[in-house]
Amino acid sequence: MTDTTATTATTAKRSIREYGRPLWQRIVVSRESAIVGLLIIVAVVASVSVHGFSQPITLTFLLMDVAPTLLIALPMTLIMITGEIDLSVGSMVGLSSVTVGALVQAHWPFGAAAIAALLVGVIGGAVNGFLVTVVGLPSLAVTIGTLALFRGIAVGILGTTAVTSFPSEWTALAQATIHGTTLPYIMVPFVILLVIFVVLLHFTPFGRGIYAVGLSKDAAAFSGVHVARTKLILFVLSGFIASFAGIFYTLRFGTARGDNATGLELQVIAAVVLGGVSVFGGRGKIYGVVAAVLLIGSLSSALRLAYITSDVINIITGVLLIISVVGASVLNWAQKARRRPSQPVKAPPVATSTAA
Repeated sequence: MTDTTATTATTAKRSIREYGRPLWQRIVVSRESAIVGLLIIVAVVASVSVHGFSQPITLTFLLMDVAPTLLIALPMTLIMITGEIDLSVGSMVGLSSVTVGALVQAHWPFGAAAIAALLVGVIGGAVNGFLVTVVGLPSLAVTIGTLALFRGIAVGILGTTAVTSFPSEWTALAQATIHGTTLPYIMVPFVILLVIFVVLLHFTPFGRGIYAVGLSKDAAAFSGVHVARTKLILFVLSGFIASFAGIFYTLRFGTARGDNATGLELQVIAAVVLGGVSVFGGRGKIYGVVAAVLLIGSLSSALRLAYITSDVINIITGVLLIISVVGASVLNWAQKARRRPSQPVKAPPVATSTAA
């Protein structure tokens, strides 16, 4: 009786500490808000100290550069919250790019070629999801394999050649800005997808199921969450959006090659982890990931304008990512140490009956 009461009192005390803070504190005092603050600091410092960073054209090219990462980071956030990962997204960008290029070269209308590329992305995502959810293989091993598979197919279709004959109206649209602003048109579909994913993750039962799967897939299954279906849907979404990003990538640079977007998956994963998503699943918010993508893009743009080489930029980005992961681990350890009671909680005395 005493042990049970003590455990209940301790659990209640911890619950109050974790969830009793006001909503504004849970939003402001968070890792995601720290990334947003760091993004603002980097932008202000770069605008003052780096020549050309504050010009409107810099914002335009910055958003075009990070647009594929922003797009793919949306489904990647949800996948990593479930405790899985998709390393094949960069190869899917290259495969969809090659699909569009090969079909346009075969005199298909561009719209039909783009739809075919999107279908390729859906099929690729479904293959990943099937192997993870039905066959039961680890997503890390599966997507490493499909990373090589998709890239090999892309290179095999075009070889070392590149397709550059795309309709000028489509390439001009991919490089144009919204009338009267410095925002590229790719931001329109991104904002639409951002709203959809925010609502899906944070305001629907499906999104709560995603967090539940990441915390414990067994507990989520017993709570009524269809774990396999949830993961399958997310992998299909990842393939679809990666193929959409590949179409934009092709139009923006005006070329389809088998090696397009090589290494993009590492940039996406770095941004997602830096944005506050736990590599163990169960934690993360989309606004932190979006801020992390913009932070990495702004930092890279400012360093390039300061004539820093790409190797140094990669080193700085890697150090920033390591610091964020180590910092999160240290913070979690400190919070657990602070919450640990110094003395065991004593149970209240239990009245004993003296009735005959």
